[in-house]
Formats: sequence, structure tokens, C-alpha cells
Amino acid sequence: MLAIDIIQAEHRGMWRVASALDALAEAIAADRDAQAAAATTAELLEYLDAYIDRIHHRKEDEFLFPALRRRDPAAAAAIDRLEAEHRDGPVHRDRVHALATAFRDGQRDEQQAFLVALREFAEHLRQHMRFEETDVIPAARRALLPEDWERIDDAFAADEDPLFGVRSRGELDALKARIIALAPEPVGLGGRRENAAFAPAPAPVRETVLEIRGLTSHYGRIQALHGIDLDVKQGQLVALVGANGAGKTTLLRTISGVQPASGGVVRFKGEDITRLAPEKRVRAGICQVPEGRQVFGPMSIEDNLRLGAYFRRDREIEQDLERMYGIFPILKEKRALPAGTLSGGQQQMLAMARALMGRPKLLLLDEPSMGLAPLLVEEIFRVIRSLKAEGITIFLVEQNAHAALAIADIGYVIETGHTILSGPGPELLHDEQVKKAYLGM
Repeated sequence: MLAIDIIQAEHRGMWRVASALDALAEAIAADRDAQAAAATTAELLEYLDAYIDRIHHRKEDEFLFPALRRRDPAAAAAIDRLEAEHRDGPVHRDRVHALATAFRDGQRDEQQAFLVALREFAEHLRQHMRFEETDVIPAARRALLPEDWERIDDAFAADEDPLFGVRSRGELDALKARIIALAPEPVGLGGRRENAAFAPAPAPVRETVLEIRGLTSHYGRIQALHGIDLDVKQGQLVALVGANGAGKTTLLRTISGVQPASGGVVRFKGEDITRLAPEKRVRAGICQVPEGRQVFGPMSIEDNLRLGAYFRRDREIEQDLERMYGIFPILKEKRALPAGTLSGGQQQMLAMARALMGRPKLLLLDEPSMGLAPLLVEEIFRVIRSLKAEGITIFLVEQNAHAALAIADIGYVIETGHTILSGPGPELLHDEQVKKAYLGM
């Protein structure tokens, strides 16, 4: 299934472009070198025209989709949707491109229309890829026969096609070179951006939300945490990275009160909560997205979300419910279905939305990327970045050191229950010890 590998690799590139468009929209809205941002937007859209609309989509329309229609008539509606989006997408793209070039050339009267169209286009691009990855590609894997894949793979890999394969990549190098420095790095690469105009403004750092001093914890006679010291300040995203068994989840469980501390102190907004019951920590504003999602499978998606607001007594629960549906549109589409029918990535979205329904003062995320396909990892980390931009205080525990440290204000590295390194997240990515132990470099 070489074709599927190619499609998914190209989706990751398209996801990067969508993330770049989001960053450019932020720069334009904040008037940070806005005309340069508009120029880069136009080049990204030209890349989508050259590489996606004329190459990627055409291969799917001519080879993959007809074979799937023949083998699985039930997939016809999903294929119809994708083909229609392939036809209509260039119209939307061209409109955004026209607005971008007009803004670049000094016509600022259409700024709001430009920003709305740009953001809608980026989100539409993500929804298109998400739908294809969760509905159509699995159907193709199930229904197509080896002889189907042989023909499809040959078409996707054909070097003699001037619009595809190795030859086409060379033809597009010049365009890629012009945009690559300004496009945000894909999740897991943590490199510094070349143009600071597109970097998000730093979150305000105020009071200390979480303070841990000398924290220890045991499982019977086995000591899991050895004198942990750690701080999380208001508005920060702090990441804890380490290998399996290093003590990451134990630390999160101890912060939330599920695992008892055997020594040291945990303070939340200045109050000692070391011995406080878990439910009282939730009431205080500590909400956790547990490892493995742990949604309530037989309950509907909407009931799972309402359960996240169990301790709330305000009148804004319905408003927050709609906000969650705005962040995670797939949950709105399926809100009446049992949560257990969701895919792993969708369950992760539900678990995050459920925690956010509690309006957390501190959001604990335990291995949000575990077991997810690369495209869904991109989506989860896009949401985490947006939550950080809103000023939500986040403590992220993650085995994927690339992804976590790249977006962290502060990073900690844990080994066998000890924190061995700390510092600004992007700087830790360049630490030789971190590179060798966690980045495979």
C-alpha cells in the first residue's frame, strides 16, 4: 500500500501548511510585519495549487477513488464528499489568494474578510484530511484487493509522470525553498523559526500555580519519586519528558491526589494540597486528562462532556459545551453516540474537552499522543498550542520529547524518579544529553 504511505506523508506536509496559515493569520491580526505575512500566505497557497490540487488530489480522483467505488459501494457518499471538496477547494483557495495579494499590495480595507477566509480555509483543509484519514483510507485498506493496490501504487510512484514522483519533487524545490523558513516546524522537530514575526506572543507569567518541593512517592516498598522539585506559573506550558517507567505518570497521579505522597509538599496557588482528597483538588481547579483517555464508553459523548462540568454551578455550561464543539467539530457531529464508538484519536479529543469543561486553573495532560497516528498527533498538539495561546496553564507529561519540548515554556527531564534537567523547552532540544537519550540524535 505504497499509495497510502504517500498520501499520509503528503497529509503531514499539508497539515504543516495549515499550521503555517494559522500562524500567519495571528501575525496579520496583531499587525506583526503583516504585509510580509500576507506575501508568505500567497506563496503557501501557490504551493497548495502546484503540489496538492494538481498532483495529490488528481491521483486520488483518477486511481484510488474509482477502485474503492467498485469494491465498496457503501463508500460512495464519503468519496463524493472528498471529490466535491477537491473540485471546490481551488475556488476557496483562489479567493484567499486574491485577498492575500491585495493586502500585500497595501489594500487593507479587506483585512477582516481576509482573516476570516484564511482561517476558514486552514480549518477546511484540516477537516478534509481528518475525514479522509478516518473514513476513506480505512475503507480502502479493508476493501481493495492486491491487484487494485498494484495499479494504484504504480500510479502514485510513477517517475515518468511529470507531475508526480521524484521528478515533481525536484520541480517544486524552488517554491518550497521560499516558504520553508517561514512555515512553523512540524510537530516533533522543535527547530527555531527563522522569522520571529510569526512566533506567537509569549504567555504572561504571573503567580506560581503549582509548586512542588521534595516530593516523594512509593508503591509499597518501591520508591517511585525521589525528591521532585518543580514549578508551573500562571499561563505557562510546562512539559515533563522521560522514558517509560521514569515516573512521569506517578508524578501526575500524585499531583491530582490519586497516588499518595510519602514526603515533600505540593502547593496549588499557594495552598498546601499534599493531603487534600482528589475530588477537592478538582473543585479547586485541577483537571486531568488521564493516560489512555478513560472515557465512559456506554455514555453519550455529550454526557461525557457534561460530566466534566459536574462540580460547576454556574449558568455558562451550555456556552462552554458549544465552545468544545467548536474546538473539536467531530464531537458535535457524533455527540449522541456512545463514547466507546469513537476512534482512539477522537476519544483523546473527548477526554481533553471533558477536562476543559471543568474550567481548569491547571490542566494536567498525561501522554496525549500515545497510540495515535501521526496526523492525529499533529491535531492534538495544534489544540494544545491554541489552549496555551488562550493563557490556560498546562502541565504536559509526554514521551514524545520532540513535540513536547518544542512548544513548552519550561521543560523538565525525569529519569528513575529524579528530575535531571530543566530549562526553556526549545533550548533543551539542543542539549546533547537530551539529544542522545530522547531524540535519537
